Amino acid sequence: MQPTNGVQKSPVICITGASAGVGRATALAFAAYRKASIGLMARSSDALEEVKAEVERLGGRALVLPLDVADPDALEAAADQVEDAFGPIDVWINVAMVTVFGPVHAVTPEELKRVTEVTYLGSAYGIQTALRRMRLRDSGTILQVGSALAYRSIPLQSAYCAAKHAVTGFIDSLHSEMIHDNSRIGLTTVHLPAVNTPQFDWARSHMPRRARPMGTIFQPEDIARAILHAAENPRREYWLGGSAMQAILGNFLAPGFADRYLANTAVEGQMTEEREIPGRPDNLYHPVDGLHRTRGRFGLPHNSLRLTAPSGTARGLAMAAGLILAGGLGFMISRSAHR
Repeated sequence: MQPTNGVQKSPVICITGASAGVGRATALAFAAYRKASIGLMARSSDALEEVKAEVERLGGRALVLPLDVADPDALEAAADQVEDAFGPIDVWINVAMVTVFGPVHAVTPEELKRVTEVTYLGSAYGIQTALRRMRLRDSGTILQVGSALAYRSIPLQSAYCAAKHAVTGFIDSLHSEMIHDNSRIGLTTVHLPAVNTPQFDWARSHMPRRARPMGTIFQPEDIARAILHAAENPRREYWLGGSAMQAILGNFLAPGFADRYLANTAVEGQMTEEREIPGRPDNLYHPVDGLHRTRGRFGLPHNSLRLTAPSGTARGLAMAAGLILAGGLGFMISRSAHR
């Protein structure tokens, strides 16, 4: 997405999870601000057709690519279609995810496997698909939509948190490989706070009451503009919102305290007062018709979004502070033992 002869070319973008929420908002942002050509990937062809119409109304171009990101062959075929239609892929953005709400003992092995296949493996497959093309010309950007939960897990979302942790580990390995190879491909992760998306209406749940986001809630359109900025200015990581930064740094410094704090706040904090509807449709294995939209049901909070970057410095400071704290505790314990 670098200017050529002083002119910014219209970029070619691939977005997984493009039918709703952050993925849909991101597609519309690239269409509105960059007139991009976009490969729209998700399971619902009807919802993707709606997004395509919006993209074209905003001045972009779009290709509808119904697929399940847990299928690596489908991702490969979709990437080929995008490049045949629009040219080389400039930016690949992984957004697709599924989750299951409920305590660990209630999540079935099949549910745990499915969340892992989509949220972790789907992201890993997407990154590999992008790399196969970008490595040939040593250019392009891969952007992973992550979460503060990739660093600080919370109760009732064990499968999702574990998958997001896994994606971060996968990308950390890739960063080192790309540095070794002197790669010019951009690689960045944008870790999100709570976002008002439809996932809280269609995720599978074993909770007695309806799910809600935890903490300060932001709107998908604000997240999408931050993703557009990150794609054009790739750094190792971005942390969006003060709540994400607090969760990540807090876990570096005092994970045991965070365990106790979340035990006291995050179970009730993820449930509304409304009773869950037993047996309602969910999107774990199949799309839910009628719920593919950008925003969820949590009103219009006016929360300003802070983009923290580069976060590598903040991570280093947090880890250094943690080591100093651990060293101080070790010194006091040693002195006490000698006494």
